[in-house]
Amino acid sequence: MNLMQWFVEAFNSFWTLPGGQTLLVREVVGNAFGLASALGGMRRKIWAWPIGIIGNVLLLTVFLGSALSADPSLPHLLGQAGRQIMFIAVSVYGWVRWRNADGGRIVPRWAPRNARIGMIVVMIVGTIALTPLFRALGSWEPVWADAWTFVGSLLATYGMAKGWTEFWLIWIAVDIVGVPLLFGSGYYATGFMYVFYGVFTAVGFVVWWRAQRSAQALAAIPPAHPSPQWSEDDEPV
Repeated sequence: MNLMQWFVEAFNSFWTLPGGQTLLVREVVGNAFGLASALGGMRRKIWAWPIGIIGNVLLLTVFLGSALSADPSLPHLLGQAGRQIMFIAVSVYGWVRWRNADGGRIVPRWAPRNARIGMIVVMIVGTIALTPLFRALGSWEPVWADAWTFVGSLLATYGMAKGWTEFWLIWIAVDIVGVPLLFGSGYYATGFMYVFYGVFTAVGFVVWWRAQRSAQALAAIPPAHPSPQWSEDDEPV
């Protein structure tokens, strides 16, 4: 028995999950990759994107519930499953964008005013629009929370790809809704990870904000003037 299997079996022996569910090894491993990706994102490392994609693939198989498992008690969280597909697509975009960044590293900045307004509108309208769709597809209640986490995750990942410091704040809004949803549906490993993310995203926001201020201060420093050249009669030219 390896360490991961021991952890999962120990967890299941102490906690009875709703509907008799068991903790999935791939849920734990997928969230571990997600954590590594978040740490890389905070440090603005390009490897954060491919590491995150691996975790997304694993979690996609988790949130499809009984559709990909012999356990009929596993609920479908279609918003959570859909966001893994969305993560993969946006992560490819972010990976390419960060690779092509000037100086080889993305520089944090505030999103333009129009982009901020647009994100708020998309967050509200997207949640309202997707709620009946996810409900019709049989997603776990409350479905609006599933839709909220999906739309918010899309905006946060896109904001990270663009280098907008506000994306950390969007993650906090996602976590506030996502934690109760995940605990209520029995996905405890991901729920606990979201609790940690709530604190981590606040730290990440401060780290990016400081990096942004440092970049702005450096850009404000005028370039050094070249030394004057002297002619043969010792007069500057």
